[in-house]
Amino acid sequence: PADFVTAADLKAEKTLRRELSKARPDYGFLLEEGGEVEGDGRHRWIVDPLDGTLNFLHGLPHFAISIGLERDGDIVAGVIHDPIRHETFWAERGAGAYLNDHRLRVSERKRLDESIIATGIPFMGREGHAPYLAQIGALMPLVAGIRRYGSAALDLAYVAAGRYEGF
Repeated sequence: PADFVTAADLKAEKTLRRELSKARPDYGFLLEEGGEVEGDGRHRWIVDPLDGTLNFLHGLPHFAISIGLERDGDIVAGVIHDPIRHETFWAERGAGAYLNDHRLRVSERKRLDESIIATGIPFMGREGHAPYLAQIGALMPLVAGIRRYGSAALDLAYVAAGRYEGF
């Protein structure tokens, strides 16, 4: 019931596939909406064209484009672009992780009671609400805060940037 696919998801995926194919015509794809597209067998783009679709539909400015590059079965690079904040998080195996042109560092907080943890919550129609709420209830008194903003890609990028201590 809450698994929304919008025209924006489909158009963004089509645009990303077209542009990535221009840059690397032999690479395959694993597309959130369009499934798998065979390529050279070594390289594959993994694309979520709109992570945070429900936010996007409600006009909440917290969603992103997420792209990974797989080579010979290993993820070697990734990018998460937040078009609202003009922030591009990117990483390449062996080269580090960056926000635009600044090197990222994870948080230095060592105490759980000083930490902010991000999470996702199962959508309507998905199983697991009761155990999830029990887990959140057990964690809440131990941490400074728990956040659920609705874009797992951005949440994970925020961990890499030190904005959250965990996801």
